[in-house]
Amino acid sequence: MNATTQHSETASDEWGVDELDLDAYLDRIGQSRSEPSAAALTALHEAHVRTIPFENIDPLLGTSPTLELTAISAKLVQRDRGGYCYEHGLLFAAALERLGYRVTRLAARVNPDKPGPKTHLNLVVRADGADHLVDVGFGAGVLRPMQLRDGVVVDQGGWKHRLTRDGRYWRLEKQTADGWSALHAFDDTPQHQIDYEVFNHYVATHPRSPFTGQLVVMRLDDGISRKLLGNRLITEYADGRTEESRVPPEQLAATLRELDIVLDPAELDALLQLYPDPAESH
Repeated sequence: MNATTQHSETASDEWGVDELDLDAYLDRIGQSRSEPSAAALTALHEAHVRTIPFENIDPLLGTSPTLELTAISAKLVQRDRGGYCYEHGLLFAAALERLGYRVTRLAARVNPDKPGPKTHLNLVVRADGADHLVDVGFGAGVLRPMQLRDGVVVDQGGWKHRLTRDGRYWRLEKQTADGWSALHAFDDTPQHQIDYEVFNHYVATHPRSPFTGQLVVMRLDDGISRKLLGNRLITEYADGRTEESRVPPEQLAATLRELDIVLDPAELDALLQLYPDPAESH
């Protein structure tokens, strides 16, 4: 048994990648099977981000998302639903491994210039002899992979992002009007399934988690970023324009559908019980 085979079998045992219906996943994002390459990785990454929303509806309703691959697939592949970083990352990692890529599952600290937990799931993927940051679960941030090279700058749907090396850590930064702003930082320490179970419990239940207090839905495409935060729908354009409006309860279901999320009646009713009325917002 060579090292690559051993790595693949170990990954399959721990992450359950063989349980993924790869064809169903590829059909969901409108892609087909192809040989591993940087170009194919980019196409898969873009298709995933454009198709499957970032959303926190389960933790907002008091349910911790289940991180078993079959449960993630049932939600993100078989339904018009999305999820947050653990669900996106574990699903995408499994699909990539099934397609023959070498994948390392990592953990990043969001807003690394401030003290806080290291809870974000990101991936490093080998393609065409180089390592790439793969981050399909970073909200409305990363549309395309980024080669893991100090100083590399990649256009992410119209917003420039770069990677810099700071000691043992890689920093993902976004260009703003005030300069480069750090988004998250990570090192090359591989994580295990149990690590994400611990992170997921904190993020899905802690009162100071950004995902337990208000609705968060994010969508990213070339030139446009849409975010539903509580009852505020914010649309940002790469040319600097921003639009914001309040979404009343009676328009919530339609707005979610526009963001590619379809809830069943029980989910929608439960969400409306927590949803702030714009007339009562200040």
